[in-house]
Amino acid sequence: MRGQKGNQGEKAKDFKGSMSKLITYMGKYKKRLFLMMICAVIGTLFNILGPKVLGKATTELFNGLVEKVQGTGSINFEKIGQILLFTLCLYVISAGFSILQGMIMTGISNDVSYTLRREISKKINRMPMKYFESRTYGEVLSRITNDVDTLQQGVNQSITQLITSVTTLLGVFFMMLSISGWMTLAAVLILPLSMFIINFIMKHSQKYFRFQQKYLGIVNGQVEEVYSGQTIIKAFNKEEDVLNEFEKANQKLYESGWKSQFFSGMMMPIMGFVGNLGYVVVAILGGFMVIRGNIEVGEIQSFFQYIKNFTQPIQQIAQVTNMMQSSAAASERVFEFLEEDEETLMAENPVSIAGLSGAVTFDHVSFGYDPEKIIVSDFSADIKAGQKIAIVGPTGAGKTTMVKLLLRFYDVNGGSIRIDGHNVKDFNRSELREMFGMVLQDTWLFQGTIMENIRYGKLDATDEEVIAAAKAACAHQFIMQQSDGYNTVLNEETSNISQGQKQLLTIARAILADNRILILDEATSSVDTRTEILIQKAMDNLMEGKTSFVIAHRLSTIRDADLILVMKDGNIVEKGTHEELLEKKGFYAQLYQSQFEKVSA
Repeated sequence: MRGQKGNQGEKAKDFKGSMSKLITYMGKYKKRLFLMMICAVIGTLFNILGPKVLGKATTELFNGLVEKVQGTGSINFEKIGQILLFTLCLYVISAGFSILQGMIMTGISNDVSYTLRREISKKINRMPMKYFESRTYGEVLSRITNDVDTLQQGVNQSITQLITSVTTLLGVFFMMLSISGWMTLAAVLILPLSMFIINFIMKHSQKYFRFQQKYLGIVNGQVEEVYSGQTIIKAFNKEEDVLNEFEKANQKLYESGWKSQFFSGMMMPIMGFVGNLGYVVVAILGGFMVIRGNIEVGEIQSFFQYIKNFTQPIQQIAQVTNMMQSSAAASERVFEFLEEDEETLMAENPVSIAGLSGAVTFDHVSFGYDPEKIIVSDFSADIKAGQKIAIVGPTGAGKTTMVKLLLRFYDVNGGSIRIDGHNVKDFNRSELREMFGMVLQDTWLFQGTIMENIRYGKLDATDEEVIAAAKAACAHQFIMQQSDGYNTVLNEETSNISQGQKQLLTIARAILADNRILILDEATSSVDTRTEILIQKAMDNLMEGKTSFVIAHRLSTIRDADLILVMKDGNIVEKGTHEELLEKKGFYAQLYQSQFEKVSA
């Protein structure tokens, strides 16, 4: 029991916390919200006056009929017409204010979604790499799309509905009170029961709304992974396994969605039943009072309209609570993302990269993605400007990790990395990364022309510079074989060119950028041997005078390196030139010879 109470307390706290953050965020629109609230209140009040005025018309018609039957008078159609015309004016004014408040609220909700997406987009650029490496793309994407959409719909509908419902409830209450205190008391008796039902359903439904948003993100992540990895899935006949995994997540989404919608669906019929109970009680009491002459016929007719309007806002408030729960679950995920820890992009007294030659020093570097599990320990190396450094070793030795540390995708746990004697932490991150040109194992190209993809390395480059970079990367020939040459448009998945051709374009992009330090992480892993030799020659010319880090498994490609760092289990176990390391007959020699051994039949 204590555990259940504790969980309910935490859920209530989460709901209140999420709504508090949303209300605080909405504070920037307080002027427009205030104007919208004024329009909603005025429109509602004019609408509430309608039944009271119509009641006078009904009374006038009833009394006229009675007088006509008794022969003492007739129906005053002129007065009735004036009353009806006045009623029409009330409803027209009410409709005008309602339209105005709807326009204002639509503008606010769209501004909220636009601003949130913009803030999330900016936030992504400030997030550390470890955040994205620990989550699926689809899960992050879901916060920008589904959660913001849910939040927008909730803001657009729930705020206006809440203001209108509360105003209607209070206005109708005073109008009913002005007609009959006893009948109003009978109508009000349904309120405690209504509040109890709303509170009970809210307590039990909030967790399902939260789970619904959570599993929606998980399902989106799985769909994105399956779509992007369709070739691999088919190649390994994993369709059934992938489908089973998706079914598990989809089933949880179905269950949470079904339960949340079930509770939402329960609200209206239950509240309708409660409202009808109140309606019956008032009808009996009203009939008795008419018989005794304590109330006019028109007044009882107006009261019946008001009692219907009295129960309706209670039902609408119940609906609003469902929307608010869904909005709270969505806002919790959105604000959770916006409050994530960010990279420190700006140094306190930043060092300028101007005039730096590109000398790099690793001084007793230690690092672990989990600080409790160090994978790189006591890594030291002194690299002079302009040297070509090869980093080799078995898979998982820490080669790519060292590159991530150099670029400050992660910060070291111990020791330091210095460029020309300056700690990398003393640079602004964006300026530091301007020193580096990169070609990684995983190619990244975007939907656009080949010319635009290469020019991404230097946005102000001329067409001639782009073509020169493509020629240096041995990409010009295959580009000219395309239907539109450099204006060929790559599709969204860049599936209209081969993997090797993608790699050539990324190499051309790095060549065009002409940075002081080059990082080539298995840059030639996806090209054939002949193209690899051509690229190596072009790279040798381009890397002259630049500090270059080459990570390679094909040891034949780094024979001419000025220094080879051999890594194993996060440490440098050997260092030297290709010839020096072969003479030592150590770990490097074993790696090199294993690539050229002939398997005996």
